[in-house]
Amino acid sequence: MSASTRVLTDSATMLRRNLLHAKRYPSMTFSVVLMPVVLLLIFNYVFGGALEKSSGGNYIDYLAPGMLLMIPAYLTVSVAVSIATDSSKGIVNRFRTMDIAPSSMLTGHVIGTLIQGILGSVIMLLVALAIGFRPDANPMEWVAVLGLIALVVLSFSWLSVALGLLSPNPEGASNMLFPVVLLPFLGSGLVATDTMPVGLRQFAEYQPFTPFTETIRGLLMGTEIGNNGYLSIGWGVVIGVGGYLWAKSVFAEQTSR
Repeated sequence: MSASTRVLTDSATMLRRNLLHAKRYPSMTFSVVLMPVVLLLIFNYVFGGALEKSSGGNYIDYLAPGMLLMIPAYLTVSVAVSIATDSSKGIVNRFRTMDIAPSSMLTGHVIGTLIQGILGSVIMLLVALAIGFRPDANPMEWVAVLGLIALVVLSFSWLSVALGLLSPNPEGASNMLFPVVLLPFLGSGLVATDTMPVGLRQFAEYQPFTPFTETIRGLLMGTEIGNNGYLSIGWGVVIGVGGYLWAKSVFAEQTSR
């Protein structure tokens, strides 16, 4: 068996393990998907009237594209906690002694998270459509939206893997990812950035979730994307490659101890 085939086979095995854990202990996955959906309903029905001026029309059409990015943000906690749990229970060390590709355990977590992220996004879209969201995207634009969501999930998953490996316990892992969970709230997902105070507006305009949101909103609703598409891909690649290299380095350093 070639090295690449072995990596793929071992990664598929670890993916199956990850999905079986998600099936047996659905509370984490359920909360990751449920919380963004609840927030969608709260912001639409409780704050929607007051925030209507930020949307320039039907608030749900403004809100839903940004809320889709809540799924990747919340998934970061799930990934980090899972990795930290495996590490604290000695499962990672056990895998290191087995004849498997060293990276397969991490890859299995990331691919499993990608599957959960796509399913969560589909559920979010169905709920949004049920309460009045009316996108006008063509099939290619829908493919681009799913591709961008997948890129965001993969990018932040690798970052979460690195932080999960560094965390001494699952509680610490969940706390380390709290700033990432806040980022979608501090961008253009809920309100237009020009309605924010100066300092917050500057932060919102230069953090990654704002170009992610504006790109998805433009693809779904036909608003102007500008250079946000390039910024989104750039942010995704930088975070993803940086997170992957960091996770790989931390895992190799821990293995050599």
